[in-house]
Amino acid sequence: MSNRPIGILGGTFDPIHFGHLRLAEEMLEQADLQQIRLIPAGTPPHRGSPQVTAQQRSAMVKLAIADQPAFVLDECEVMRDKPSYTVDTLRELRAELGAVQPLCLLMGGDAFLQLHTWHEWEQLFELAHIVVGFRPGFTLEERIHGATAELQSHYHRRVCAVAEMSQRPSGGVAELAIPKLEISATDIRRRVAEGRSIRYLLPNAVADYIHQHNLYTPC
Repeated sequence: MSNRPIGILGGTFDPIHFGHLRLAEEMLEQADLQQIRLIPAGTPPHRGSPQVTAQQRSAMVKLAIADQPAFVLDECEVMRDKPSYTVDTLRELRAELGAVQPLCLLMGGDAFLQLHTWHEWEQLFELAHIVVGFRPGFTLEERIHGATAELQSHYHRRVCAVAEMSQRPSGGVAELAIPKLEISATDIRRRVAEGRSIRYLLPNAVADYIHQHNLYTPC
């Protein structure tokens, strides 16, 4: 029995931009996902606190995806009063969506190669498939040799084709070639602080929200 997977894309989204959105659109199409849940981090455990509140970042995500019905804002991490660990989010989604629904945790290649540093990282494979996006011309197979032995072992045991992910709820690792837009949230924040244009780097509705609420401007 086939059941199209649901994708999970987390991030600080500080702010969300066309790089995030194009990645999500490519993965939606290439992995034949029924939807992608975009999950803004509430209190990210691996980096300093974002410059704006979780609620403001969530509001920007909502504006950015308003015209794509397959993208769904999920505020589960925003509502937490503790660090936002991906493993906890996946457990909540499992409880909500059931044991048989295929879930795909979406991430870039660099994030996957650091997966062993994540909280309870080995449990992630029990809760979801992992779909890794690499820019064309690079492969995970080529880069996995630099990872820890434990991560290499998980990769080699679990690598699968995208089509296989609809046949079971979790446990696979699939790779997609994703053209990367060279846009960074850091650059956008710097441009705003310097009074420079951010047009064409992110949706107009998000740019308007940033300016209306004076986000990322010097104190």
